[in-house]
Amino acid sequence: MNASRFRLGAVAGVLALSLAACGGQAPATESTQDAGAAAAIEVQDNTGTHTLTPPFSSVVATDNRTFETLSDWGIELSAAAVALMPDTIAYTKDASIVDLGNHREPDLESVVAVEPDLIINGQRFADYAKDFGELVPDATVIDLDPRDGEPFDAELKRQTTVLGEIFGKQAEAEQLVADFEAAIERAKAAYQADDTVMAVITSGGEIGYAAPSVGRTLGPVFDILGLTPALEVSESSTDHQGDDISVEAIADSNPGWILAMDRDAAVGSEDGAYVPANEVLAGSEALKNVDAVKDGNIVYMPADTYTNEDIQAYTEFFNAVADAFEAKN
Repeated sequence: MNASRFRLGAVAGVLALSLAACGGQAPATESTQDAGAAAAIEVQDNTGTHTLTPPFSSVVATDNRTFETLSDWGIELSAAAVALMPDTIAYTKDASIVDLGNHREPDLESVVAVEPDLIINGQRFADYAKDFGELVPDATVIDLDPRDGEPFDAELKRQTTVLGEIFGKQAEAEQLVADFEAAIERAKAAYQADDTVMAVITSGGEIGYAAPSVGRTLGPVFDILGLTPALEVSESSTDHQGDDISVEAIADSNPGWILAMDRDAAVGSEDGAYVPANEVLAGSEALKNVDAVKDGNIVYMPADTYTNEDIQAYTEFFNAVADAFEAKN
């Protein structure tokens, strides 16, 4: 009798636990469904509004300005323009990533094999958006390139913020933006408005002029920091080696500061003929009497800038500019 009562009690207990468990699972299932529905997000890029549903099964990246950010956030890539990445990016050491090559000789067809559902495209690969659309029509192609006519600093922040939304890295994106803004404010606060500034790009041992506002990479710095140009010329360009303005003309403008990007440091530093920017500027006979050179007022962009031009590179550079300006105050 006691054994029977025990068995009945045990059965009742099991039923009670089962009912309780079922009662507890229903909300969890509902919650999971809600979470799945909530996972769909809308983001806006240069082409319009896209609806995305993370997590992504296969991500491809071809926009240089995004490589460091995605790498730091631990985003796995199935394919990328690895050939364009500086060796400071961890992806260059990941043999599992299919290399799509560089923008001059891209291997676009290789993207088909990785079956991407998301492609972060832009910068040097911007013109291949249509090709990607035809090769992998089920993939969403996101373009966050800085737009013409928009403030460059705002565009870098927009790109970072949208990437944070896409990959659920909002806090990390906010920190990158905050660090960027803080570096800008430091440099602006330390700058003396009567100090004239020259921007140059060194390549192949030559010195090229980077025009305020429009010059490659360094041009927007004038607008962002409110710098006074030492020289302004008409019909300037965005050429990656700078404009063909004579070194003598640069010297005649006698800038108090020189901001420099060493293009070859990112793409040709292993070449036996490579001459670092500091040696190019120091060895220029025409520049030897320029105030910036005599006073050591030269600030160089990070060595890998030309092959990423991302928000991190500019943050590092603006902090270096701030350090230099503050040291002279």
